[in-house]
Amino acid sequence: MRTLFNGLCLSSLLVTGVSAQTLSSPLPPGTPPPASAEGAALPHGQGAGVHSPLSPFAPLPKRSDVVAWSTLTDITTKVEKKRIVPVYPAPVAALNQKTLRLQGFMMPLEPGENQRHFLLASVPLTCGFCTPGGPESMVEVRTRTPVKYKLEAVVVEGTFHVLQNDPYGLYYRITNAVGVP
Repeated sequence: MRTLFNGLCLSSLLVTGVSAQTLSSPLPPGTPPPASAEGAALPHGQGAGVHSPLSPFAPLPKRSDVVAWSTLTDITTKVEKKRIVPVYPAPVAALNQKTLRLQGFMMPLEPGENQRHFLLASVPLTCGFCTPGGPESMVEVRTRTPVKYKLEAVVVEGTFHVLQNDPYGLYYRITNAVGVP
C-alpha cells in the first residue's frame, strides 16, 4: 500500500512555497465548478470524487444513516515541514473516535473474495491501477470479520479515526468494522 500512496497521494509529496489548497478539485483556477446530472453545481469538496454519469455502476443511493462523503471531502490543506497536510474543519474533527457508518465502493488491498483490509472510496473504480480520487475521498477499513467483495456499494460500521500524520498519506480509517445491510 505504501507504494500506491507514495505515487498517487498528494499528502506524501515534498513541496516548497505552496499555499493551502483544496485537494478535491483538479480544475484550473477560474473554471466554473462541474454540474451534477440535474444541472446544479456540485457542493464544495466533490471534485475528483464525483461519480461519472458515464460509469456503468450506479451512484451511491441516498441513506440517512451514513456520513456523507461531502462532509469528509470538505477539507483544505496546508504545507507543514515540506509536506501537504490536511486541515480538518470542526464537523470532520468531531467524528474522530465515534462509531459511525460509511457507504462506498470497495478497493481490495489483498486478493480473495473475502476482505478484512480494504479502501472504501466515494466512487467506483474505473481502472485497477488508479485511485478514484484523493485521500479525502477514501477511507482505510479494517474489519472484525471478513466482508465479501462486491462491485456495488457497501456500508460498513465501526470506529472512525481522523488521521493527523499517517505514514501512508491517508486521512481517515475505520477499525473494528462490520458490514451493514
